[in-house]
Amino acid sequence: MNQSFYIGAVGAQMQQRRLNIIGDNIANLNTVGFKADRSDFTALMYQNHRGIDEELPMGVGTRLLMTSTNFAQGPVEDNGRSLDYMIEGDGFFALVDLATGEVSYTRNGAFKMSEHVRDSGQVDENGQPIPEKVFCLGDGQGRFVLSEQGGLIEVTDPTQKLPIGIFDYANYNGMQQLDDTRYLPVDKNGGLRYGTGKLQQGVLEGSNADLAEEYTKVIESQRAYGMALKMVQTSDEIEATINGLRN
Repeated sequence: MNQSFYIGAVGAQMQQRRLNIIGDNIANLNTVGFKADRSDFTALMYQNHRGIDEELPMGVGTRLLMTSTNFAQGPVEDNGRSLDYMIEGDGFFALVDLATGEVSYTRNGAFKMSEHVRDSGQVDENGQPIPEKVFCLGDGQGRFVLSEQGGLIEVTDPTQKLPIGIFDYANYNGMQQLDDTRYLPVDKNGGLRYGTGKLQQGVLEGSNADLAEEYTKVIESQRAYGMALKMVQTSDEIEATINGLRN
């Protein structure tokens, strides 16, 4: 069958996947700390290759190589909450899940006072430890924010600026995205270090997804999608014409 048939089919499929990524960016325009994703494409074959019986020609379409994240600074949102924090510059907030021990990283600083039960250091008449309930800084989803020393942050006065840790990595390429705003590092990100960003209280970092830019990408992908399907249609018509001539 005509090679253009496959080129068009693969192109349409890849543009559909790109539209899904753009749609997710648009859906998170108002998500605090969200970082927009972008699509990176590559050629399926950019040079001739030796096949079993013949040489396979270059130029058989493109594919979505990877989805990378744009970690550029988002706009400042002033909500007037004392438990809202923002990092101006590089770095992440660290969130720990005490149940699993998982530490994830985020730019979403919309924190809350979360109840935490710990050992008070005292025992009852039976020698059993007496638990103590305190409020620590958390994300409201069962995870707690880590301090500069890597411990939990007890909140007694929410209006005071808390010692929230800012952590960073040498590069962000390939970080695993857990949800809309949380990430896990991978080996190639390097070792954990202190971030150079400045902690700001009472403000949040908004989404860095740009509506105008995303809509431009939508139009671009729709046009490419239509052209790819037109290529499939044209290839089918050529095949039909050839089959008709044979008859």
